[in-house]
Amino acid sequence: MNSDKIIENNKNYWNEHADLWFGTTALPVYGVRFPTEDDLHLFGDVTGKKMLEICCGSGHSLKYNAEKGAGELWGVDLSQKQLDNAAKLLKDNGYSAKLICSKMEDELDVPRDYFDYVYSIYGIGWTTDLQGTFDKIASYLKKDGIFIFSWHHTLNYCVAWSCDERKEVFEDEKLVMTKSYYDESYFKMPVHDSEIVLCNRKISTYINALAKAGFMVEQLVEESDDKSLNATGGVDPKTKKAKMLPISFCIKARKL
Repeated sequence: MNSDKIIENNKNYWNEHADLWFGTTALPVYGVRFPTEDDLHLFGDVTGKKMLEICCGSGHSLKYNAEKGAGELWGVDLSQKQLDNAAKLLKDNGYSAKLICSKMEDELDVPRDYFDYVYSIYGIGWTTDLQGTFDKIASYLKKDGIFIFSWHHTLNYCVAWSCDERKEVFEDEKLVMTKSYYDESYFKMPVHDSEIVLCNRKISTYINALAKAGFMVEQLVEESDDKSLNATGGVDPKTKKAKMLPISFCIKARKL
């Protein structure tokens, strides 16, 4: 499947299922079983800042930054249905943003060397051109501008329980490698009544692409939230997995 077909497949999924994901995985949440912005403070004071969100989804992260006093908000998403939901959410709450329906792989119709922050909450991993996307994001940011993004941790797709997760007893079960960490090929994943197409990239692939695009990584967070780490007793399999390996990760980088 080539990149155009992958993008079209995923675009169709989001246009058809946007309402099912309304308000999920948005700031202050960075990802599944992961510390929040309230814990990490990666953004700091955004008062008056110009901010661009890649894969803005239903607009909840834009709303979050609007409530924090951001000066100018822009959002990009592949799905027009997502943008329609975002526009309504923001309008209903007295906010607005410049919303653009576009692939993140394209040259966006946004100013260059303009934004204080570009960010993506569980969205950047959808790109079919990681290096090109990072290069473009760097061009949108001012010097010393900040790029923050989160995504599924690579290990989460490589490790699974050696049993059916629907079982109630896991005391004797083990996590096993089911996929090579080095395998960055695209794969299909059934979701709802459809399927999405993703690529499970190594952490080093993200770091090296950032460096090539002219970023300096200031912080890499790959840990589980305190609630999962401190859970005791007969915890569910997803929590037990989160106690043993990161489910999500987040990177904060600065444009040099």
